[in-house]
Formats: sequence, structure tokens, C-alpha cells
Amino acid sequence: MFIDRAKIKVRGGHGGNGVTAFRREKFVPRGGPSGGDGGRGGDVWLVGDASLNTLLHLRYNPEHTADRGRHGEGSNRSGREGEDVEVRVPVGTQVVDVETGELLVDVAEEGQRWLAAKGGRGGFGNAHFASSTNRAPRYHQEGSPGEERELQLELKLLADVGLVGFPNAGKSTLISTISAAKPKVADYPFTTLEPHLGVVDLGEYRTFVVADIPGLIEGAHGGAGLGDRFLRHVERTRLLLHLVDVSSLSGRDSVSDYEVINRELAAYDPQLAERPQFVVATKIDALDEPERLERLRERAQADGREFFEISSVTSRGVKELVRAAAAKLEELGKAPVIETRETLMGDFE
Repeated sequence: MFIDRAKIKVRGGHGGNGVTAFRREKFVPRGGPSGGDGGRGGDVWLVGDASLNTLLHLRYNPEHTADRGRHGEGSNRSGREGEDVEVRVPVGTQVVDVETGELLVDVAEEGQRWLAAKGGRGGFGNAHFASSTNRAPRYHQEGSPGEERELQLELKLLADVGLVGFPNAGKSTLISTISAAKPKVADYPFTTLEPHLGVVDLGEYRTFVVADIPGLIEGAHGGAGLGDRFLRHVERTRLLLHLVDVSSLSGRDSVSDYEVINRELAAYDPQLAERPQFVVATKIDALDEPERLERLRERAQADGREFFEISSVTSRGVKELVRAAAAKLEELGKAPVIETRETLMGDFE
């Protein structure tokens, strides 16, 4: 099951209390105060894990509390520090503070660690307060509570290429043709109900990652259809392949479909409208009105976008599309696109 949103609570461990104690031993006439300090509470860390691609494991395990520090003991023995807790999240997870709505961190790299909740400090024992004027303090300090937060986690898939288009435009068929991904393929709308990732092998140890995004419809940016629930998964892609069904089977106008999807992308995030985009006419094996293909070609060229025509069923034009996408990605560089946001807040290790 693909889960891309989860709410969790994180709590740092409480610090241990100090202790009031005095040393009373034979042959030690001036033992004095010997109360040890309490141990520091453990921290809660979020850690990026590239082997995860869903937040499902956090949906059913929403509370994460670090170990508390142990109390101090006599003979100047300090309490043991609490153990830290690591919460593993997929690379591409954004963390938002539920109370303030502030974006705290964007976990964009494997192994990235972010301090989600700091443990409390340990309290001082009475030995800490001994001085020349106060040789026998009879008080100690209690440990402080750990930090507590409620966090909203939102996963945005990290992919090089995003497939967008109306439902049943051929996105799932294409990704199953060019990669090992096996999404459900059927001849009805909204076959794909969750994003799928596929790795395209270019040979010579070169690959790129493709994300198949569930079909969009008019009003998607406002939540229509599957709406903006999945639009965010194309925010980080460097190249969009806009698939448009040019066969008459769809019952829609290909140019209108092209314009509607681009309006939805722009309405959701103006940066997406400026993202490099290939216009891909699909299902040309079922093309019975060539003028539909030509109108779409002219419209794409008017926008200055490269145009391709393919049939995933017969593999016509697919290799040329993959080679062009790989060349474009090489031109754009390796760094993933990450949308501009307010300055990220938080502590890093």
C-alpha cells in the first residue's frame, strides 16, 4: 500500500533527577555530599532511508518516545543517559510542525539526520552545589522534560521524469514498457490510484527514474478527481512527459486535453508550467484521424516544446523518446529539482 502522508508524535526522553546523598564511610571523616547527577534523556532523530518509498510503517506506529535518563546515585555516581530513537523516513519526506504549519525540514538525501525532539537535561545532584560556604547542601535538581512535537510528514517522490496527462492517456502502459514497473493497465479511467516508480536502464550503468502519476482532470489543482493529492509528486522531477491520447477512442479533443493539463500544472505551482516538457502523442496505433495528431503537433511546437509520437503497444517511437529524455536530463544536470520554500528550520547532525 502506498501512503504518502502520516502524522506522528515525537517525544524526547525526560532527564534523570539528581540525588541528595552524603558519603559515610569508615576512615573517611569528612565524606561530605556525594549525590550524583541525573542522566540526559535520549533524542528522537528522523533519518532518510532510500530503501523506503512509503510512510505506511508510520501510519500504524505514530508515537515515538526516546528513553529517559536514569536518576543519579550516591557515591557521585551519575545516571545513565537515555538511548536515542531513530525514525526512518523515505528520501523526499517533508516535515511540517502541526501546531504552527512551519516547514521544518526536507529530508532529501540518504542518511540525512534531523533532530526531531531533544531529550531533557539531567538534574544536578547535591555534590554539584557544594562550596566553601555551603559544605553540606541538602537539595538536588530534578531533570527537565524532553521536547514534544506533533509532526505532519508528507512524501514527495524523487524522480527524474514525471508522466502526466488525462486518465487513460497511456502513462501506465509506457512505464511498464520502458522499465520493470508493473502498474495496473486497463481500458478505463483512473486505473492508476497511486504513483509508481520505474527505473529505465540506458545501458553502460546509466539509468533514470520515472514516476507514473495518477491521471489528472480539469480542476485537479483544487482537488477534483484524485486532485492535488498526487500533483505534488511531480514537483521534484526535472522533466515532464505530457502524454496526450490522439486516438478518437477517448472522445476528447487532444489539443484541449493538452491545454487543460498545462493550466492545472500552472494553477498548482507556476514553476511546474516552466518545467522542461516533452509533448507525447500516444496510441498512434489506433489513430484514425491524422488531423488530431497534426493539430497537437502544431500546438506543442507553438509553445516551443519537443513533440513525439509513440505507441507503447507496438513500441513505435518509444526508444527515440527514451533517448531524447536521457539526453535532456544530461543537459539539465544531475541535481534534483527541489521547489523554492521558506528557509528550513531545525537542528542537523
